Amino acid sequence: MSDEDNESRGDVDENGGETSVLPPVEVRAVLEALIFASEQPITPREIAQVLGGVPKESWQAALLDLQQDYARDGRGLQLVEIAGGWQITTRPEYNDWVRELLDPQRPTRLSIQALETLAVIAYKQPVTQPEVIELRGVKSGGVLKTLLEKRLIRITGRKEVVGRPMLYGTTKEFLLHFGLKDLGELPRIEEFAEVLGEEVDVEGLKRAIEAPRPVEIPLSDDEGEQLRLDAEDEDGGASDASDRRGED
Repeated sequence: MSDEDNESRGDVDENGGETSVLPPVEVRAVLEALIFASEQPITPREIAQVLGGVPKESWQAALLDLQQDYARDGRGLQLVEIAGGWQITTRPEYNDWVRELLDPQRPTRLSIQALETLAVIAYKQPVTQPEVIELRGVKSGGVLKTLLEKRLIRITGRKEVVGRPMLYGTTKEFLLHFGLKDLGELPRIEEFAEVLGEEVDVEGLKRAIEAPRPVEIPLSDDEGEQLRLDAEDEDGGASDASDRRGED
């Protein structure tokens, strides 16, 4: 390895281990600055790219130390692992005060129907609109549109059943909104309902989430083959039209 490589990656100690180009206190300070400046949760990959001369174990230790410092009583901020990265956020117990400062006029809560639909999608995803309607017993077309506009859910594909309805799942924005590291951190529905609001029908949601999915008729082999042929015909038609334009 050249001297230039050593300067960019850190020196090698007498035991063959890589040493940091920055002292631990400065690594901690740089990490705090990076997390604070990043608009989105900063990922481990991004940290490693910026701190190229700092060994991974060094900045990971500094990150843990920083998180513990933010966890002390009396702090208005917290350092959390969220949506695949790290972010400095206000503590939940102070959200109402922060909201009053940032935008006191704008309603911040989704409707109860939207929250309950979002909960069903979160716990049953991927799920179709007919399944949501069946599970919750309410129409959800307008609610799904609202959740899509707020980027809390997304279309993940189509279900291979008659009608091929669209499938919905949650997004990274959903994880950010509810402060979750990943979907594996979804709590029991009773606990999540407390986050959604006291007016949410907890028992109704619990029944919906625990209920089996409505029975739908799967596509037959012939129908699946026809869909494939139709798609090929569309591609072929587009190619023929292109060829004709070329001849003209």
